[in-house]
Amino acid sequence: MRADRELKIFTGTANRSLAKEVADYIGIPLGMGEVQRFSDGESFVNIRESVRGADVFIIQSLCNPVNDNLMELLIYIDALKRASASRINAVIPYYGYARQDRKMRAREPITAKLVADLLTTAGAQRVICMDLHAGQIQGYFNIPVDHLMGMPILARYFRQKNIKKGVVVSPDLGGVTRARELGERLGMPLAIIDKRRPRPNEAEVMNIIGDIKGKEAIMIDDLIDTGGTITQGAEKLMEMGAEKVYACCTHPVLSGPAKERITRSSICELVVTNTIPLSNNNIMEKITVLSVASLIGDAIVSIHKELSVSALFD
Repeated sequence: MRADRELKIFTGTANRSLAKEVADYIGIPLGMGEVQRFSDGESFVNIRESVRGADVFIIQSLCNPVNDNLMELLIYIDALKRASASRINAVIPYYGYARQDRKMRAREPITAKLVADLLTTAGAQRVICMDLHAGQIQGYFNIPVDHLMGMPILARYFRQKNIKKGVVVSPDLGGVTRARELGERLGMPLAIIDKRRPRPNEAEVMNIIGDIKGKEAIMIDDLIDTGGTITQGAEKLMEMGAEKVYACCTHPVLSGPAKERITRSSICELVVTNTIPLSNNNIMEKITVLSVASLIGDAIVSIHKELSVSALFD
């Protein structure tokens, strides 16, 4: 990629506020792109400026409504390709369909791979994501993938709280690596909640591994959807002697009964990032939102200038 290529940033309708923050951080205006809907619900994209020969980044989270936002992103990529953009970079702060990353039972789809194929076929030449539900999803692409981490942002916030007797808790066995990394950054021990999931979106706490008595617990996950796992875990931690329970995640999906569950739970504060915009229905007193705009902005500049992205994680 030649260094003299012009950098342009466009956004879909999924998270325009984050895209504006990123553009302001970098110091360039958002590209003039317009998304409309036909009366039958079809998406229509109109790019109202030249992108010929430009290094273009299109920012779109695959959050609710997931199918509409995914289709909008694919159409945007196709429009940029047909407008002769030099390189098309899909910036996907929240990668939807990532939870179906393998076959658990016979005749199930692997939608994380399907979305990767759709993006590549549409014309994306590079993908930038944050905190994928499973790291191996990077291997589903045959184009470069930059996997950004929200961990440093969350760790910085909790470090400022100066928690004296803390413990980082993984809400399940699959999140141990994530919890251990946060624990190392904060200098705190690790505890694990052993649970089983009898049905999708349902969780049942079985046991807690580790010492949490008299400590301030920080539960961490990549996303919180209906809130069942995190709220059940908080109740169990308090029952087992924890002094206080915080919860944090990168992606606040917060669907269905999540707000009610979290509001009524023992969680004293829920810390999230703005990879997904919070709707009016999901705003609550317990929630703290941290911005990832500077991280995404630094990644875009590094990619545009052909510099290392991994240096951003130090």
